[in-house]
Amino acid sequence: MANGSRQAAWEFFGTELKRRREDAGITQVELGSRVFVSGGYIGQFEQAIRKPQLDVAQRIDGVLQTDGIFERLCRKLIDDKRYADYFAEVLELERQATAISEFEPSVVPGLLQTPAYVRALTLATHPFAADEFIEDRVAARVERAQILDDATRPVYWVIVHETVLRIPVGGSHVAAQALDHMADLAGARKVVLQVLPFSAGAPANNGSLRLMQFEEAPPVAYTETSFSGTLIDDPAMVKRAQRAYDLLRGAALSPEASLTLVRSAAEDFRRCTPTT
Repeated sequence: MANGSRQAAWEFFGTELKRRREDAGITQVELGSRVFVSGGYIGQFEQAIRKPQLDVAQRIDGVLQTDGIFERLCRKLIDDKRYADYFAEVLELERQATAISEFEPSVVPGLLQTPAYVRALTLATHPFAADEFIEDRVAARVERAQILDDATRPVYWVIVHETVLRIPVGGSHVAAQALDHMADLAGARKVVLQVLPFSAGAPANNGSLRLMQFEEAPPVAYTETSFSGTLIDDPAMVKRAQRAYDLLRGAALSPEASLTLVRSAAEDFRRCTPTT
């Protein structure tokens, strides 16, 4: 679904929510208290400024007795076949987040990947895929990264393991470009970048980890392996994930030293690239 049609659909969601709420004689504040968000947040849903999480949409259906219409709309709008099903809700939450903190142990984080890097990763996991499938994945990743160019972009903090800097994904040339791009985004202050060096020893978290914060909704955590992902909203578990991230941050190199190491690793790859 294109960005324009997606926004129009969210506007329909908001208009329908307002109509159903008013028909039920419930104020924004009353509905918010019954679905565990603020009345202001309900107002933002109705104006399509913010998008509700799936569980909130389900609770709205329960309160307004709307036979699952808001859940169905929400599921439709977060459905993007270019991504795995388990990532669909995370993708929508990413668009709403005011702050994202991410740790990646083996690859450049998705929001920082270049098209050539995405292409190489996709080919590695789908070696027999058609060109159209590959290019759809590339286009989706490029579209997703546009949030870093928005005026309301989230505060984005990334920690990558030094392993990320040493794996020649797509070959030395592609890997060097990917690291240059990551360093350029850090230099442009679109991301705070740190590297967890080999010398730090065992990391506080072995897999990828993402923490997302929102203006009025509670924070969530997301962990992912090669074939599955888990969205965590239990407050105790999110707190544990935040503690692990804090330990990673404390063990990582400073942003300045990290940037130097990333640029040095890119240069190492360039020295390995054959000249023509």
